[in-house]
Amino acid sequence: MRSPNPIDKHVGARVRMRRIMLGYSQERLAESLGVTFQQVQKYEKGTNRIGASRLQEISKTLQAPPAFFFEGAPTGDVPTEMGFREDPSAAYVTDFLSTAEGLQLNKAFARIKDAKVRRRILELVMSLAPPDEETVNKQGGGAVS
Repeated sequence: MRSPNPIDKHVGARVRMRRIMLGYSQERLAESLGVTFQQVQKYEKGTNRIGASRLQEISKTLQAPPAFFFEGAPTGDVPTEMGFREDPSAAYVTDFLSTAEGLQLNKAFARIKDAKVRRRILELVMSLAPPDEETVNKQGGGAVS
């Protein structure tokens, strides 16, 4: 079986993110499109490509312009300074916001008006999470053998 095209995966992830942002279930989106929820699952995973007319329907249903679903999409261009690496800022943010937990956390955090409280929450989360590779490399740490 072929793996999904990176653009199809990206567009599907953006459909999922927008659907979750609006609080729609896969069933609700499927019903409005006249397809099964399994078809919506396949669209969101990128295993089934979304055609132009279907994307237009999704766009209307999810109240977002068609271009929204392509924002941050991989272009296939490889910048020389990055080698073969993917742009980490776009990929992990999209992946995170494509989860229900990521979206809920983001929405709740944005509602906190007190900057000191937001900073304390950030410090708490950072203390609970293992350091990322970039932080370890900046601090002079290396890979553990």
